[in-house]
Amino acid sequence: MRMRNTPTLIAPLAGCMTVAGPGAPSTCVMADQGLTATRGQYSLDDAIRRVARSQWMPNVQPDRQAQPVAAAIQPLTVDRLYRAADISGLEFATTADLAPQPGLISQPRAHEAISLGSEIGQRGFNIFAIGTSGAHIQQFVKTLMEDAARVRPLPPDWVYVNNFAAPHRPMAISLPGRRAPDFQKAIHDLIEDLRASLPAVFESEDYQKRRSGIVQSIQAKNERAFAELGDKATARNVAILRTPMGFGMAPMRDGKVVPPAEFNAWPVEQQQATRDAIEELEKELEQTLRAIPRTEKEQREALHALDRETAEVTVVQPFDQAKAQFADLPAVLQHIAAMRTDLLENVQFFVSPDAAEQGAMQAAMRLAGPFDRYEVNVLVTQADHAASAPVVEELHPTLANLVGRIEYLQVQGALLTNFRLIKAGALHRANGGVLLLDARSLLSEPFSWAALKRALQRQQVTIEDIARFIGLTTTVSLEPDPIPLNAKVVLFGDRMLYYLLSSFDPEVAQHFKILADFDDDVSRSPASEAMLARMIGAIAVQEKLLPLDRGGVSRAIEHAARLADDANKLTLLVERMRDLIAEASHVAEQDRRDVATRADVDKAIAQQIRRASRLRERSQEMILRDIALIDTTDRSVGQVNGLSVLSLGDYAFGRPSRITCRVRPGAGKIVDIEREVELGGPLHSKGVLILSGYLVGRYALDSPMSLYASLVFEQSYGGVEGDSASSAELYALLSALADVPVRQDLAVTGSVNQHGVVQAIGGVNEKIEGFFDVCAARGLTGAQGVLIPQANVQHLMLRADVVQACAAGRFAIYPAQTIDQGIGLLTGRPAGERGVDGSYPPDTVNRAVEERLKQFVKARKEAGGGTSDADVT
Repeated sequence: MRMRNTPTLIAPLAGCMTVAGPGAPSTCVMADQGLTATRGQYSLDDAIRRVARSQWMPNVQPDRQAQPVAAAIQPLTVDRLYRAADISGLEFATTADLAPQPGLISQPRAHEAISLGSEIGQRGFNIFAIGTSGAHIQQFVKTLMEDAARVRPLPPDWVYVNNFAAPHRPMAISLPGRRAPDFQKAIHDLIEDLRASLPAVFESEDYQKRRSGIVQSIQAKNERAFAELGDKATARNVAILRTPMGFGMAPMRDGKVVPPAEFNAWPVEQQQATRDAIEELEKELEQTLRAIPRTEKEQREALHALDRETAEVTVVQPFDQAKAQFADLPAVLQHIAAMRTDLLENVQFFVSPDAAEQGAMQAAMRLAGPFDRYEVNVLVTQADHAASAPVVEELHPTLANLVGRIEYLQVQGALLTNFRLIKAGALHRANGGVLLLDARSLLSEPFSWAALKRALQRQQVTIEDIARFIGLTTTVSLEPDPIPLNAKVVLFGDRMLYYLLSSFDPEVAQHFKILADFDDDVSRSPASEAMLARMIGAIAVQEKLLPLDRGGVSRAIEHAARLADDANKLTLLVERMRDLIAEASHVAEQDRRDVATRADVDKAIAQQIRRASRLRERSQEMILRDIALIDTTDRSVGQVNGLSVLSLGDYAFGRPSRITCRVRPGAGKIVDIEREVELGGPLHSKGVLILSGYLVGRYALDSPMSLYASLVFEQSYGGVEGDSASSAELYALLSALADVPVRQDLAVTGSVNQHGVVQAIGGVNEKIEGFFDVCAARGLTGAQGVLIPQANVQHLMLRADVVQACAAGRFAIYPAQTIDQGIGLLTGRPAGERGVDGSYPPDTVNRAVEERLKQFVKARKEAGGGTSDADVT
C-alpha cells in the first residue's frame, strides 16, 4: 500500500490526541480481501499448517536488549497515586501570618541572566525574557530592573528648541536630569519680562526724540533736494507741478503757468529753449525721485539700528541673568545667544502693535506666535521620577508610541505643526534606563519592530511618521534632531515566538544577546512548598483576598503539582494560582467565613473544571449510550482500549478510544489507517512505524516478514497525533497475531521503542481519570484499571475519588516497564522469554506470535508471493 503524506500539520501534544466528531452508531473495521469471519479463521489455514519452516536467515540473533524476565505487575499502592503537601516546617494559622514571598520563586537561571544583562553596558546586550504565558514574568523582571536602576545615574533631560536658522529642523539639547523645567521656565520668564520692559523703553522720551530726529533728518534731506530743483526750474521759467499721476513740468512767465495756446504763440527759438530746459529738469527730477527710496532705506536702517541699540541695552541684563543659571551648559548658552540675536532682529514684535498683530496672524498659520518661537519644548524630564534611572513599560508599542511623534493641528483647512508639537516616545522616556516591551504586541504593530532595530543599531532615536512611510500624506513636516539612545531594552514573549523570530530574523541575536529563560515549574521539596505558601499569602494580600488556612494552602500546593503534571514539581504559573485563590476566597465569602479552607479550594477547582467540561461530559455520554463503542468488561482479540487527551485552552481531559487490529499473510506491511486517510500526525505515524522494527527484531528472526496488518482508531473523526498510543497499538497487534484475547476492563497508554520498552507519555492523570469516569458511570467491578508506563508513576496526582476507589480495591493503576509485562497482564498469559534453543516456551504469547508469523511465511510461499522485507504504510 502506498504511503501518503498528511498535508495538515497537527500541533504535537504530550501523548496521543484525538478529536472525535459526531458519534456514529457503527463503524467499519478495514479488512484486506481474503479474510473470513473473525479471530484469525482464514481460508489459508490448511496451507499454513503444511508449510515447512524457512531457514533463510540463520545468522540473525535474538533481540535481548531491554527485555528482562517479565514479572507479574502489581497495582500501585495508594501512597504513589497522590503526593500530599508537607508544610510541617511552617508555623502559621493562616497565610496572613506568613512573610510574603517577593517575585517569582526558584528562577536562578533567569535571575542570573537578567542581572548580567542589566550590568553590561555594551551595545547589543539587551534582554529577551521567555516563558509560558501566565507566569507573570513581566512583573518579576520589572522588579529586578527597578532594583538595578536604583544604582544607575540619573539620565539627562532632553528639550527641543527652535532652530532660527532652519525652522524645519528643531534642535535637541541635553540638560542634566531635572533641569529641563528650569530651563523652560527661565526662557518663558525672560520673554515675559521683555514683553513688559521693551515697550516701556521704546515709549520713553529719549527714544522718541532720537527717532523723530532720524525721521526729520531724512525728510529735510528730501525737501532740500526738491527745493533746489524748484529754484532751478523757477530760474529757467519752468513750473514743477504735482499731479495725481505724479510730477509734471510746464512753461512759466511772471510766476504763472503759460497756457498751451499762449505757449504756441511764442517765437520758435523761445519755445525750443523752454523745451530743452524742461527736458533737463525732468532728468534732474527723475534723479531726485530715485534718491527718495534710498533715503527711506537709510531711514529704516537708521531706525532699525536705533531699535537694536535701544533693545540691546534693555535685554543685556535679563539675558545675562538667564545665562548665569546655565553657565555650565555650552549648548544652552549657544541657544540663548542665537535667541538674543533673533530677538534683536525681530524686536518690532515686542514694541509695535501692528507688527504684533501681523505676527499673531502668522502665528495662526504657523501655530507659533511671535513670542512662542522662543519657548522651550520639554521632551523628557526626570523631575517627576525618583533619583534613579527610569523603568518604562510600553503596553501599546505603536510606531508613534515607541519613537515619538509630531502632532498636527488643522488651521484654516491646512495641517500645521511646529517644534512645540513634538511628543516623546517610549524610547525617549526610557533613555538612560530600561524599556519593557511585550514581543507579541511589538511584532503586531506595523513598522515598530523595524524601528526598534534601527534605533538599537544607530544608537539614536529618530522620530518617524508612519503616514510618510506608506505615502498617505505629502505634508511638509519637521525633521527634529535625533537623540542619542542609551537604554536597556527587555522583550517578553513565549518560547515559540522567540525561536521563530530568531530563525527568521538573524538580527535578534545581534540586538538581544541575553536570553532569560524562565522555568515553568520547580522541583518539589519542603523548601519550595514553603516558598509557594508564602507566595500564596502574598497574592492574597496584593489582591485583597481572604487568607487561607493550613488546609487551604496544602490543597493549593497540591493543585500546583497537578498543574505541573508532575507529583515532584510545582507550577510557577502565577496567574493560574491567582485565579484559584481568588475563586476560593469568593467561595468562603459566600459562606460568610473570614478564612478560605481546603474545602473552599476543592470547590473552586471543581467549579473551574465544570465550567470547561461540557465537551468532556458529551464525550462520556456518547460512550455510555453506546454511540462511541468502548468495552469495560470481557475480552476481545485484536482490540485494546487506548487513552487520549483533548486539550481545550487551559483545560484538558482524557477519553478512551478503541484501537483494533486485523492481520493476514501479506508483503510485510503494517497499515496505519489514520495515516492513509491523512488523519494521523507525524508523531503518531512514527509510533506505528516503530512497531515494524519491534516485530522484525523480536519474532521469526530466520524468516522474512510476511505480514499484512491494519491498525485503526475506531470512530475517530478528527486528527490523531502523538505516540502515546503506540504501546496500545502493539498490544492489539500482538493479540491479533497470537489470536489471544485481551482484557477490555483495562485501558492502556504509553509509547514504545523498537526494543519493547514502554516509555513515558504526557497527560497521564487526565487519561486515567477519563477511563475511570466511564467505568464509574457503568459501575466499578474491582477488575478495572489502567496500564501506564513505569516512568509516569512519578507524575501521578489523581483526583480524590480515583484514589479512594483504588484504596478500596475497586480500581487499579498498573505500571509497566516492558511490552512483555503489559501483554502478560492484558492476556493473562505469560509473554515468554527465548530459551537456550532460541525458541519461546509453549503456551506463551510470544510463542503464539512467532508461530503465526512463520505460518504467514509458509502461506506466502505456497501462494507464490515470494518474500519481502517488512514495511509499514
